Amino acid sequence: MENDITTLERHEFADPSALALQLAETIADQLNQAIAAKGQAVLAVSGGTTPVHLFEALSMQNVAWKQVTITLVDERFVAPDHARSNEKLVRDHLLQNSAAQAAFVGLYGPAQTASVAAVTAANRIDALPKPFDVVVLGMGTDGHTASFFRGGSRLDQALDPQTRAVVLPMQAEGAGEPRLTLTLPVIAGADLLILHIEGQQKLNILEEALAGDDIMAMPVRAIFAHAKHPLQLYWAP
Repeated sequence: MENDITTLERHEFADPSALALQLAETIADQLNQAIAAKGQAVLAVSGGTTPVHLFEALSMQNVAWKQVTITLVDERFVAPDHARSNEKLVRDHLLQNSAAQAAFVGLYGPAQTASVAAVTAANRIDALPKPFDVVVLGMGTDGHTASFFRGGSRLDQALDPQTRAVVLPMQAEGAGEPRLTLTLPVIAGADLLILHIEGQQKLNILEEALAGDDIMAMPVRAIFAHAKHPLQLYWAP
């Protein structure tokens, strides 16, 4: 199924607000179905500016949030009060309103290096039930998703569909700070896997990614190739 375009289902909206409301409802439905079936649910989300409206809409959805654990797809190796921390973004915009009752499992931990922090993060992620019920990805203008950066220090291992690692450190020229990232199998195995992007530039980059097959050049391609279920694209201009 390498880059089989039929594994991508498109949902396009007139504006980001309409997208955020519909996607929040879709995620809430999936979480509620998981809770009804298993008594619990896990949601992994990404950082950046794109998901802020989504987080705020999702925080007000009618979900049994006490049965939900929220975690991160990736994180910068910075303290949780740092302006660029994904944990801070989630706490400020998603763990609010009704969703304040959810549990949170972060990737950052105080350590000398990101490599050491990744070990303790892996222990926390290992303890969560899998497959995750919902994973929401973003995509950079360089074709990265999660912290799968072209030229990344552990990219080969992170994109290995057979890797037993669940969290890896990542350093790359385009990444800024050292990163911590979930690995491909954890992400691609999600019951509901969403790619949330906005703007024509990101859509053009997505089309470029879909048209090629060099995963190392545009690591987002690994998601298309290995998603357990059709990847759900949510896009607005």
